[in-house]
Amino acid sequence: MNDVLTAMMHPHTELRFINELIGYGVFATKFIPKGTITWILDDLDQKFDESYVASLNPLSREWLVKYCYRDNEGKYILCWDIARYVNHSFNSNCIATPYKFEVAVRDIYPDEELTDDYGYFNLDKPFYCFPEPGSSRTKVMPDDILHYYPEWDRKAADAMQYFNQVHQPLEHLIERRFIDKVRAIALGKEKMDSILLCYYDRTVEMKAAS
Repeated sequence: MNDVLTAMMHPHTELRFINELIGYGVFATKFIPKGTITWILDDLDQKFDESYVASLNPLSREWLVKYCYRDNEGKYILCWDIARYVNHSFNSNCIATPYKFEVAVRDIYPDEELTDDYGYFNLDKPFYCFPEPGSSRTKVMPDDILHYYPEWDRKAADAMQYFNQVHQPLEHLIERRFIDKVRAIALGKEKMDSILLCYYDRTVEMKAAS
């Protein structure tokens, strides 16, 4: 797959069929070292309000929710490229940051699948998963980020120490409001913000509506 079609995902990735049970996944075609931006939000991603999603027919709504994540404002984000096929793992090799990009938290080798922990995607309902070695979790809950953020913060902060030591083909897509902060973090001059900033607090919206 060429770099144009994977502009939001790291260019050294491609979509592959895994099996009938799992479906598709995103795999590395070359070595992607720890500290590399593996995905970044861009202008082609679509954003939908909750009211719009609720107005869709059931089949369309089910499809959209399946491939979307929700940001900290509660908007449904549909990635326009292969990023929407990144599968879940309780020991993911990519982790989200508050700066609208994900980072590799360990080296990712050619033919290795890129994975995320769906726990930081603000899911609308529990997501049941296959058991994984080394993890007692069997499902992803909508509020997982409130429970596991210390671990994710630690992994992301550790990975950012390598940010300036590796090639960053997606660095030019970092939003202007974040660029100075990201560079300061990479230089060890500032502390990384918590992934808690990505959390969508549904209780705020419920209180506003009441």
